[in-house]
Amino acid sequence: MVSSAGIKDAHSMEGGIKAWSGDVATGAPEAGMSIFSQADRAEDLVALAWVLEEGSRRFYAGVAEMLDDTQGTNMFNDLVAAEEHHKESLVRVYKELAGSGSEPGLPNTIASDELAGDLMEGGIRVGEALAWAKGKGAVELLDLSMSLEINAYDLYVKMARRMENEDVGKVLKNIAEEERKHLERLGDLLEKRI
Repeated sequence: MVSSAGIKDAHSMEGGIKAWSGDVATGAPEAGMSIFSQADRAEDLVALAWVLEEGSRRFYAGVAEMLDDTQGTNMFNDLVAAEEHHKESLVRVYKELAGSGSEPGLPNTIASDELAGDLMEGGIRVGEALAWAKGKGAVELLDLSMSLEINAYDLYVKMARRMENEDVGKVLKNIAEEERKHLERLGDLLEKRI
């Protein structure tokens, strides 16, 4: 149905959340931030976010190699490029927060060698996720990737709220918005597969 306002598909939220029959996020608003509990400073948060972006980049690159369909491979390669872009943004934010005289320690500022490169958005280990992904179909891989992007979006929104520096908060909000767009693209591709 298309309305005169150009809206193609409208849904009613009559009854609010109590009428909703789908999945619902639960837990405290700070859920998902536990990995950041060791981060005392804003630049430590950013360093850990960089580690998660690198882990997600590695996961998406591995998935792109596993798929044998062009559309899925292209989607995951686009996600690899997006994670690289996010890492670059986080490096700029880190430098702004840490100041020009600081050590260029990103990503190792707070991330232990154990975490660096092996932990991704959602708090999942890259190696475990890639092992799980072997032999899975595009639908399962897209579904997992959507949950990772939801976690990433949520993470950046929470981080942006914690930042006192408005410019840094804006960068994190921009990354959150990019994660939301990734989620939409993944959802569109998943919808075509179901």
